[in-house]
Amino acid sequence: MTGEMIFVAVIIVLMLIGLSFEVIRADFLIFLVLVIFLLSGVITNEQALSGFSNEGMLTVLLLFIVAGAIQKHGIIELVIYKLLGKGQSVRKSMLKVLMPVGIASGFLNNTPIVVALTPIIRDWAVDNGYSPSKFLIPLSYITILGGTITMIGTSPTLVVHGLLLGAGLEGFSFFTLTVVGVPITIAGIIYLLTIGYKLLPEHLGAKEQISQETKEFLAEAVIEKNFEYEGQTVTALGSTVFDGIYIIEIIRNESRVYPITGETKIVNGDHIIFSGSLNTIGKIQKFKGVTIKTGTELTLDDVINKDSILIETVVSHNSSLLNKTLKQADFKSKYDAGVIAIHRNNQRIKSRVGDIVLKTGDTLLLLADNTFIDKHKYSGDFYVVTDVAPPENLNQDMRKGWISLIALISMILVVTLGWLTMIEAMLVLVVLMVGFKFISPNDIKKFVQFDVILLIASAFAVGAAMTESGLALYIASGLTALATPFGIAGVILIIYIVTNIFTEIITNSAAAVLMFPIALEVAEVMQIDYMGLIVIVSIAASASFMTPIGYQTNLIVYGPGGYKFSDYIKVGAPLSLITMVIATSIIYLVWFS
Repeated sequence: MTGEMIFVAVIIVLMLIGLSFEVIRADFLIFLVLVIFLLSGVITNEQALSGFSNEGMLTVLLLFIVAGAIQKHGIIELVIYKLLGKGQSVRKSMLKVLMPVGIASGFLNNTPIVVALTPIIRDWAVDNGYSPSKFLIPLSYITILGGTITMIGTSPTLVVHGLLLGAGLEGFSFFTLTVVGVPITIAGIIYLLTIGYKLLPEHLGAKEQISQETKEFLAEAVIEKNFEYEGQTVTALGSTVFDGIYIIEIIRNESRVYPITGETKIVNGDHIIFSGSLNTIGKIQKFKGVTIKTGTELTLDDVINKDSILIETVVSHNSSLLNKTLKQADFKSKYDAGVIAIHRNNQRIKSRVGDIVLKTGDTLLLLADNTFIDKHKYSGDFYVVTDVAPPENLNQDMRKGWISLIALISMILVVTLGWLTMIEAMLVLVVLMVGFKFISPNDIKKFVQFDVILLIASAFAVGAAMTESGLALYIASGLTALATPFGIAGVILIIYIVTNIFTEIITNSAAAVLMFPIALEVAEVMQIDYMGLIVIVSIAASASFMTPIGYQTNLIVYGPGGYKFSDYIKVGAPLSLITMVIATSIIYLVWFS
C-alpha cells in the first residue's frame, strides 16, 4: 500500500467509527471528510463538487418534492384508512396494508410513507385491541423491500445510478432492479405473515407505556394566594421550590404562558405542569402555598387544554438535538413545547427530563400548542408521528392528490418509453406542480431533506478518494483473491455481505458510495459484467433490517412500536438471510450464468 492509500484508509475508518458512535451529525461528518481529502490533495475541486451536480443526487432531491406533494394531499393515508376498516384478524389486516404499501414504496420515497402511516396504523391497532408492535416493524421492512422494485424506490439505487452515469457507463433503466425487487418483496410479505409474525413482540407503544406510568413522574402544582415566593422568576425558584423538576407548561387564566424562560414570573393562580421523581414531588408539597396533584389524580388527558395537544416525535439521525440535553438545546423556547417524558429502548428514562442527553431514536412525548405539527411536520430534528385526524377530516384537496399521483405515473411511463430521462421527467413534474399551485415554494423547502442531500453529495467525494488513491483497486484485488476459489458466486456473496454490514452501521447511501468503486474494480479485475455487481450493491445497501439505526424507516417506528434494539435483530436477521439468498441467486442467474 502507498502512503496515500494508507491515509485514505485511516480517514475512512475514522469516519466509520464516528458514524457508528454518532460523534456528530452524519452529514457534517462526511462533509468534513470531503474537506480533508480536498485540502490534502487526494481529490480535485471538480471531484469534491461532483456529488452536488450528480444526476442521481439531484433526482433524489426532486423525488423528495414529488413524494411530499402526494403526501401533502393525504392520498396514501386515505387508502390505508379504507383498507384497514374495522378490526379483523391481525394477519388479514397486515396483508391488506403490506401489499399496497410495498407497491407504493417502489415509486415514492419510503420515509414520508412511514411517517404518515405510523400513527394511523398504531392508533388503529390500539383501538382494535392489537399490539402496535405487530404492525410497525413490518411496515418499515416492506417499504424497504418495495423500494427495490424500481430505480426511484430508494436513495441508494438513485445514487448508484448517478455514479454509473458519472463514470461514463450505462445507468439503470427504470425496471432494472425489478427482477430482484419483486421476488424479495413477495418473500418478505410471506415471511412477515408467518415466521416473522411469531417473532414479533407484543409491546405497548411509547405513548401507551408513558400513559400507564404518569403516577411515577407527572404532577401539577397549583400556586395559592399564600405562596411566599410569588412574583419570583423560574430561575430564582430553581434552587428552592423547583429544585430537581422539569417544567413542562404553565397555565395562567386558562391559557398557556409563552414563552417559558428563566425570567418568567410565578404568580397566584398559576397551574404548573412538571415532571419529577416521587421524592422531588414530595419536597415541593412542603412549601407553603403550593398544592400538588400527582399522577394518581392526573392523567395525560388532564394536561391537555383548548390550547394544547399531546405530540409524539422521534429524534432523527441528523438532528441538531443529538448529544445535547433539553436545556442545552433550549428546546422549550425553540419549539414552544414541553417534554413530558423521553422513551428509549422500550422504557421511559427515569432521570430528570431536562438533564437527559438525547440520542438517535429517542421518543419524546410533548405538550405543545395546536400549531406545532404544521410548523414542525417536516423538521430535520425529529419525525412527528402523531395523527391529527383521519384524512377526510383534514383540510386536504384530494383531487390535487390524485392528479399528482396520475402525473407521476405518466412521467414514469414517459421515462420507460425513453422519451425523457428520469431527471428531465422529474423536473417537468415539479415545474407543473408549482405552476398549477399544487405545491408552493415554501412547501419545497419543507419537503427536501437537505441533511440527506448533503450526506449523499459529500459521500461521492469519499468514493472518488478511494478510486484516485488506488484503495478501491487494492481492496477489490483482495476480495477477488479471497473469493476466487468460490468463483463468481463467491464474489457476489462477499460484496453483498460487506455492503450490508456497512449499511447497518452507517447509512445506506454512504454504504453504496463506498462499495461502488470496489465493485467496479472487481468487475474489471475479473473481466465480468459490472452491472450484476452494481445491482448487488444497490440491493444490499437498501436491505437494512437488523438495527433501528441502519435505515430511517426503522428508526421512525422504534419508539411508537415500543421496540427494543434486540427486536430488530430477532425479526430482521432471518429476513436479511432470506433477502441475501434470493437476491444473490437471481443476480447470478440473470447476469452471470
